[in-house]
Amino acid sequence: MKKTALVLTILSLHLLMSSYLAAEECQDELAVLSPDPDIPQSREMMRSHLRRLAHAALDSRLEKYESLRTEQQIMEYQQEMRGFFIKQLGGFPEKTPLKPKIIGGKKYEGFKVERIIFESAPGFYVTALLYLPLSEPPYPGVLLLCGHTSNGKAGYQEPGVLMARNGIACLCPDPIGQGERRQLLDDSGLPLFESTTTEHNIEGVAPILLGRNLASYMVWDGIRSIDYLVSRQDIDPARIGCTGNSGGGNMTSFLMALDERIVSAAPSCFISSTRRKNESPGPGDAEQNIHAQTAFGMDHADFIMMRAPRPTLVLSATRDYVPIAGAWDAFRQAKRLYTRLGHGERVSIIEADDEHGFSPHLREGSARWMRRWLLGIDDAVTGQKFIPLQAEDTQCTPRGQVLLMPGAKSIFDLNAEYEKELREQRRLLWNTSSPEKIRAEIRRASSIRGLADLPRPTAEKTGSLKRGGSNVEKLILTRDTDIKLPGLLFRPPVPNGSRVLYLDDKGKSSGAASGGEIDLLIQEGHTVLALDVRGIGETATTPWRYQGSIEWMGPSVAEFFIAYMLDKSFLAM
Repeated sequence: MKKTALVLTILSLHLLMSSYLAAEECQDELAVLSPDPDIPQSREMMRSHLRRLAHAALDSRLEKYESLRTEQQIMEYQQEMRGFFIKQLGGFPEKTPLKPKIIGGKKYEGFKVERIIFESAPGFYVTALLYLPLSEPPYPGVLLLCGHTSNGKAGYQEPGVLMARNGIACLCPDPIGQGERRQLLDDSGLPLFESTTTEHNIEGVAPILLGRNLASYMVWDGIRSIDYLVSRQDIDPARIGCTGNSGGGNMTSFLMALDERIVSAAPSCFISSTRRKNESPGPGDAEQNIHAQTAFGMDHADFIMMRAPRPTLVLSATRDYVPIAGAWDAFRQAKRLYTRLGHGERVSIIEADDEHGFSPHLREGSARWMRRWLLGIDDAVTGQKFIPLQAEDTQCTPRGQVLLMPGAKSIFDLNAEYEKELREQRRLLWNTSSPEKIRAEIRRASSIRGLADLPRPTAEKTGSLKRGGSNVEKLILTRDTDIKLPGLLFRPPVPNGSRVLYLDDKGKSSGAASGGEIDLLIQEGHTVLALDVRGIGETATTPWRYQGSIEWMGPSVAEFFIAYMLDKSFLAM
C-alpha cells in the first residue's frame, strides 16, 4: 500500500512538473520583447515612461519658481499652492469639541508627563503624551510628530524630554495606524500587521476613491493637536512649533505649510525632491503622495516656501535613504526665496553624518531652533541621559488600543460616513441626468478618453510561428514613443470571421497552452489578439518599492503613486 502511494505521488509530481515546464516553454516561445533589462520596453517600461513625464512636469515647475521675483508674486504663489493643497486633501471639516481628558501624570527628573486623550472628530480618539517643563508657565508648545514606529509616541520619548528640559512643552500624539491607534486589529485586539507602512498603504486606498487622502485625516489630527495645545492655560498660543522625523517629518512639512499658527518648524529626514525620490527609494507611503502634486508643480521645497518667511529648519542625514542631494536642492530653492523676502536667516539646514532617524544631532538641532524662535534664546542644546518611561506611563487607553474603547470610530467608519454623503449626490446625478451626461462624467472622473480622441497605434510584426495548425504573429503595438505593448495574433486554420481581444492579468500567453482559453477560441475559428497591456505580462515592472504592501496592492504600486501624483489614471492608461 505504501509502495503504491509512493508511486502515485511520484507520478503526480512528474505530471505536475511536466505541466509546469510546458507552460514555461509556452511562455518563452511566445515572448515578444527583448529580455534585456536595460531596454525600457522590457521590465522597466512604465517606470521609465512615468519618470519622463514627471521630469517634464518638474522642469516646468522650476521655470515657474525662477519667475518669482517680487513679494507680490511670492504671496500669490503661496496662496495658489496652499489653495491647491487644501483642495487635494478634500478640504477640512468643521471643528467639533475635542473633549480632552488627562488620564494621568507623573513627575520625572527635569520634566513631567501627562497622558492625554482627545477627539479630533466625534468618536475618533487621539492618544498623546504631553511633556512639560518644571519651570513656571506659560510655555511655548511644540507638536512632535512620530515616524513609522509601531509603538508610536512611546518610541519618541527622547525628543519630547529634550524639549521639556529646555523650557518647551511638547505634545506627541500617536499617528493613525501606530501606537494605540492601530486601525486593523485581529479578534484578540492585536495589530494585524507588524509594519505600520503596510497598514498605512492599506488604509490609504479608500480615501483616494473618496477624493481624499490618508493625509487628509493625519493633517487634521495635527491641526486638532495644535487646537488642544493652544486651549491650555499653560501654553502660549503665540509660540507654537512643529517638528518630527521621517513620517513625522512628512506630516511636519504638510502642517507647517497649512497651519499658520506654527511659528517655528523643523522637519527631519523627509525634505528632498520628487525627482530624486522617484529614482530612489521611490514614492513614499499613501499619506505622503498628494494627488496631482507633480502635475501642478508642488514639490518638497514648496512646503517650506508656502510658509515663508516663518522660521524653518531642514534636518537631514548624510547616509539617509531619503536623498540628501534632494534636501539641498529644496533648501537652496527655499533659501533664495526667503532672501528675496529679506529674511534669509530664517531658513537653515543641518546635515548630520548619520543614517535615517531622529539622531542626537538632529533632535538637538531641532530643540535649539525652537529655543531660538520661541524663547528668544540661542544656545547649544545637548541631551541628557534619562530612563525611558515604563509602558504603563505611556499608555492612555484602558486596553492599549483606541478601537477597544466604547463608541470608538475607525478611519473606515469615517470613510463610510463620508461615502454616505457622496451617495446622495451620486443618486441625484443618476436620477436627473441623461445617459450621455453620465457617460461623460464617468469619462471625466476616470480620464478614459473616447476612441475618437485616441491616437491610432502602429503595429510592427517581429516574427511568426505555427502552433497546432494555427499561425501566430508576434506584434509590438506602439502608441507613445516609450510605450510598447507586446501582442500575439492567433489566426485559426478555418476562420469564422469573428475577432476576439484577449486580456489576462497573468500575461497574454497564459491561455495559449493546449486546452487553454485561447486554444479553445482558435478551435472555434475565432481570430484572437492576445495583448499585454502596460504593467502586465512582459511589461510588468520588477517590484522595487513597498515590499510589504505588494501582496495587498500589486507589483505596480510604486508606479501607481507616481502616476497619481502626475494626475495620470492607471486605469485609463
